[in-house]
Amino acid sequence: MVSKLHNIFVYGTLKKGEPNHHWFSIEEDNYYKFLCKAQTTERFPLIIATKYNIPFLLYNPGMGNYIKGEVYKINEKVLNNLDSLEKHPSFYVRELYDVKRIDANAQNIKAWIYVMKNFKPELLHKPFFDDYSSEGAHGLKFATKFERDYDYRTEILLF
Repeated sequence: MVSKLHNIFVYGTLKKGEPNHHWFSIEEDNYYKFLCKAQTTERFPLIIATKYNIPFLLYNPGMGNYIKGEVYKINEKVLNNLDSLEKHPSFYVRELYDVKRIDANAQNIKAWIYVMKNFKPELLHKPFFDDYSSEGAHGLKFATKFERDYDYRTEILLF
């Protein structure tokens, strides 16, 4: 049986060269293929928060920047793994959005994006980014789950 394929837009630690990119291939029969670099067609606040320097895309359309990232075609198994990583739907919510290719083609693509909807309003006072790299000039290196000593979600979410 052939698995349904999905487009996913990633903007943070799942991008190529970032600490969580391996989640695309953690199981033998995972399928993923890089399609293109892209950016959102809506503005969003992309912040780096907690003492673990985690990137968060906050759901507040129209505020922030057009976010740059990568689009991958993935199978159901990869989508389920990413849902697990992003704790969808209890932490992040995965929704379909239009993203625009950043190449000569420049057309829009529908893709899943993980956004945070239930966040503390003070997070909107943090600096906004349009592109994320764990090794970026911001100097805020991402801490993997193995380097963490507590559940950071209480710093972010409204309960």
